Amino acid sequence: MAKVKIDGRMAPGEWAGARHITQFRDVQPLTGKPGSLPTEAWVLSTPKGLAVAFRVTQPPGVTRTHQRTRRDEEAQVDRVNVMIDFDGDGRTGYDFTVALSGSVIDEVITNESSFNKDWDGDWKHAVSEDAQGWTVEMLIPWYIAPMRRATNGQRTIGLYLDRVIGSTGERMAWPTASFTRARFLSDFHKVTLPSYRQSLLAVTPYVSAVHDQVHGGNQFKTGADIFWKPNGQTQLTATVNPDFGQVESDDLVVNFGAEETFFSDKRPFFTENQGLFDFGLLIDNSQLIYTRRVGGPADDGSGPADIAGALKLNGSIGDTHYGVLSAQESGAAGRTFDALRVSHHFQTQTVGALLTRVDHPFLDRDATVLGVDHVWQPNAAWTVTSNVVGDTIRQRGATTHGSGATSVIQYEMNPRWTQQWLVMHFGKSLDINDFGYLPRNNLNYVHWEVRRRFTDLPASSVYASHEWRWRIINMTNDQGLTLQRQFRIISNNERRDGGSDFLQLNLDAPGHDDLLTRGHHVLRTRANANLYAERSLPRHGAWAWDLSASVSGNDLTGLGRIGYEVEVLPTYFFTDSLSITPGVSYTYQPNWLIWQRDNLVGSFDGRTLELDAALNWNVSERQELRVRLQALGLDARMRQAYQVGADMRAHATTQPVEDFSLRNLGFQIRYRYQLAPLSNLYIVYGRGGYALEPLLTSTGTQFRQSFNLRDSEQFLIKLAYRFEL
Repeated sequence: MAKVKIDGRMAPGEWAGARHITQFRDVQPLTGKPGSLPTEAWVLSTPKGLAVAFRVTQPPGVTRTHQRTRRDEEAQVDRVNVMIDFDGDGRTGYDFTVALSGSVIDEVITNESSFNKDWDGDWKHAVSEDAQGWTVEMLIPWYIAPMRRATNGQRTIGLYLDRVIGSTGERMAWPTASFTRARFLSDFHKVTLPSYRQSLLAVTPYVSAVHDQVHGGNQFKTGADIFWKPNGQTQLTATVNPDFGQVESDDLVVNFGAEETFFSDKRPFFTENQGLFDFGLLIDNSQLIYTRRVGGPADDGSGPADIAGALKLNGSIGDTHYGVLSAQESGAAGRTFDALRVSHHFQTQTVGALLTRVDHPFLDRDATVLGVDHVWQPNAAWTVTSNVVGDTIRQRGATTHGSGATSVIQYEMNPRWTQQWLVMHFGKSLDINDFGYLPRNNLNYVHWEVRRRFTDLPASSVYASHEWRWRIINMTNDQGLTLQRQFRIISNNERRDGGSDFLQLNLDAPGHDDLLTRGHHVLRTRANANLYAERSLPRHGAWAWDLSASVSGNDLTGLGRIGYEVEVLPTYFFTDSLSITPGVSYTYQPNWLIWQRDNLVGSFDGRTLELDAALNWNVSERQELRVRLQALGLDARMRQAYQVGADMRAHATTQPVEDFSLRNLGFQIRYRYQLAPLSNLYIVYGRGGYALEPLLTSTGTQFRQSFNLRDSEQFLIKLAYRFEL
């Protein structure tokens, strides 16, 4: 076997013996026709990992995009993707993306087509280009993910390869599979390769120092992450005295509603091999394990909890995969989080279970949740995904139980037409939020959706494809109240210039809001409508644009008073590696209902002005500088106070409810230098603040004054270096 050198240059004979793939067909638009430009790929199993090479033809007449991006940053650029299901069973996949500029993205794929960028892997890549095209070489180590034991020295994987032309958005792939369809992972091509065993022991110690410039003082921390893969079937990850301070800043969120805001997690321990623990409840971001709970606000109200340590074990025995996760917070109020995951794959079915337990010593509370999930794919047209969840909560001698279930059925009648049915029940007592995330319980939901694709458009059309969806929704609670009856129309359109249009129209019949008063009477809501439009214009010259706008009525008067939101996100490129995005949005919310206490609510006319600006300088593959500034000003003029009565109507009252104003600031300067794979030096300056005032000040004034906020101001240096032993 020839030795492959990952340098982006395919030397003669270097890829001898590799599988050669040339049958790339269009999947964006999803026509199945041969791609407009030749693309070739080579796949070779080596002792050091799976090696993949692309030779991409792109002659001088076809625009090339050399824009350099941060790791995991999406952009409409020339790129290739290698997606691998190491077990070939359609349960978990890994996506490795390399752009013409050398920028990379790596993701975990679960639930057929759910992509998560939080994970970062250790793999090699290189790019070179010439007048007629460009070449990419990759090496993906066998220790990158857990996988089942090989049979007779052979391993069967699921493989998908594609190439995207940035200037047109055309995506050509092998096999002809698409993540816009009901099945994606399961449609990967099965490839049998020689199997190799590869072990790894890696230790990543870190040291961090934080200087608090508001309250004074310095904080120093040291700790380590440990990764051990003795064989292909087993992986152990541990962390000791972890520093879980975010070097990524969360978006500013103003939330006066009853449902909790969801945030993603970029902490390395929780993103490594987390795909097995993905147990979604098939609505929004709901899931049984929401890792932001660990190290979240402490039960005693002292602020974020410190984590003493955490351990994660992933493995497989035949077609059975298992995982164990445990984390312990420090201090008398420290919680204990435990999870056990098991999943078994049959010919056309996968059955799994996830058991979690959280112990709250400060609250004298323990919460146990058991979920069972099932995927059935009887043939290529039908996919049925279901789960059942139950919980037991014990707190101060009292015990409660809750349950829920979800099932989604997808029927792909042909490449043009698809139907989907979704049925969901979350009982009134269901509570998974000690470890998981569920925006609400006491919910019965059903919808029927029909989807139609249009791909055979004339060459003269500015559009490459259209996708239309029509959905009917009915949502009630366990008391039989109608929460929502909606007819939804969605139009998703791909343009030949690489851009896209999106349009969504929601038409709502009268319903009820049973969350607004936090359990004090239900409000009957008016018939309503919402129209949302989005336009993405990819980079042409120095500019790229993302534009969106929406108009809607409100729960109190329906379409009697119309609100709107407009967002403009221009990006100006000084060079391919340096850009600035001065994003601005403005929102007007008439009759904005905000709960005050008991059954008292206020109706406000709210106005919000927000700046979301960023400067990105991707100096090289190893260095990046990012400046992020978010500033928000909000004013809410009280129109009328209401008491929600037992008759479910809002009755005007003279009880005092005040105008209010709000301002918020988030500012971060972050420099990252990559010393080696998964080894980084971070230098971060951050400042932020929040102010809520019981008086009315104009939106513009609040916005300008937000820059004076200084509730927190920190300077952080963090060094983490990975040693492979």
